[in-house]
Amino acid sequence: MTEKFIMAGPTALHVCDSEQGERCVVLLHGYLESLLVWDDFIPLLYKQVRVVTLDLPGHGISVVTGECHTMEFLADTVAEGLKALGIERCTLVGHSMGGYVALAFCERHPEMLDGLILLSSTPNPDTEEKAENRRREIALVQAGKKEMLARVAPAAGFAEENRTRMADAIEDLTEQVFVTEEEGIVALLNGMIARKDQNGMLRQTKVPVLFILGRKDNYIPVEVAEKMVADHPEARVVWLEHSGHMGFLEEPEATAKALLDFVAETGKTNK
Repeated sequence: MTEKFIMAGPTALHVCDSEQGERCVVLLHGYLESLLVWDDFIPLLYKQVRVVTLDLPGHGISVVTGECHTMEFLADTVAEGLKALGIERCTLVGHSMGGYVALAFCERHPEMLDGLILLSSTPNPDTEEKAENRRREIALVQAGKKEMLARVAPAAGFAEENRTRMADAIEDLTEQVFVTEEEGIVALLNGMIARKDQNGMLRQTKVPVLFILGRKDNYIPVEVAEKMVADHPEARVVWLEHSGHMGFLEEPEATAKALLDFVAETGKTNK
């Protein structure tokens, strides 16, 4: 993987690019993560496809550009970044918050997509309860109590049965919280609160869609996930039976197989 900074329009973007492969897969990380979260997953992909990862603005070492990073701004930044890398088409994979960005990308730049994969993510907007939880997180961060997020958020992403064996991954994610700028956390929380319902767009898009969902996800309970899948009969779905919200870490081989099978069945060769 070649690591570099590129200009995505006016925004400096930190990216890693395997630079080899006819088909391209772009991996978008979730909230309180960075491109580092994919390090153990990439080796399952890069021999078969070109893999690109990036730090979304406000996370990792990409820049913060304001008090609210809307999903539309992030999607347009990703599109500009891919164009700067010479990528005309890709399969876009969004984990959790990255899925919200991927949905906005699908709405705004469908001509660039061979396929869309929502990895433990949803087209639903925030419930009022969820939005209120995010506002509380903003207040914590602005009060200088970011460490309270680090104590809870990383472990909660994993199915309870996996937390002992995934202790190193939880430690890595905890460290990531500490190195994420406070302004970036607030900007992305505001953006997630503001995001719109994408169910209608998803039903109408011509882009092939795959949901990869964990049966033991604490953030998207299985009954919510099952209703979401039922509402989108046009989409494919793969269930990870032993995963929480972090399926690509909890069941990496099954996640990679689902992803690569989908890539093989959809889209065109990337130029």
